Amino acid sequence: MVEKTGLLVKQENYLEAGIHIGTKIRTYDMRRFVFKRRDDGLFILDLRKADNRLLSAAKLLAKYKPEEVLIVASRAYSGNPAIKFSKLTGINVCKGRFVPGTMTNLSYKRFAEPKILFVCDPKGERQAIAEAAMKGVTVIALCDTDNETKFIDLIVPVNNKGKRSLALIFYILAREIMLAQGKIASYEEFTHELSYFEQALEEDGKEEKKI
Repeated sequence: MVEKTGLLVKQENYLEAGIHIGTKIRTYDMRRFVFKRRDDGLFILDLRKADNRLLSAAKLLAKYKPEEVLIVASRAYSGNPAIKFSKLTGINVCKGRFVPGTMTNLSYKRFAEPKILFVCDPKGERQAIAEAAMKGVTVIALCDTDNETKFIDLIVPVNNKGKRSLALIFYILAREIMLAQGKIASYEEFTHELSYFEQALEEDGKEEKKI
């Protein structure tokens, strides 16, 4: 799945997952990551920039202990692969609605004090970003063409709405983090297929790892 030209995966894998497909809205913040606008009005993200930022995100996350990182994945399409990612990396995931006060209310039973926050949708997870900003926590965010990027330290320009796109993103992040942390010595030792991240969670919820 590795691309010989330097991409983290083959270009065809990126294209098949639609990781570059944006929306019909392009914010001022995201203009520098847009490659072109299609005839149907959809903005297309720059694949090379997406690839570079995914690697930067993985390298940054790998510098922290799992308990120092919090992933916020409020949508089903991000929540499922995020939980699979959590099983491999040990990183905590806040799946579903982010409860206000999670990072600021000491009395909240799931109070968290991460050193770095990773959000999958700045629009739907703005409360988490706001609390991170209040606490001086570094923020990494998956940003589509329609996202604002205020208080985000590392923008990863990708399709953050598609099921296959999000599965591929967490596949790449898990592999790169495990490699950087020495849990695997090569890509060949990463035995999980992309399909693992696309699969739905077991209904009994035993696979979930929440804060």
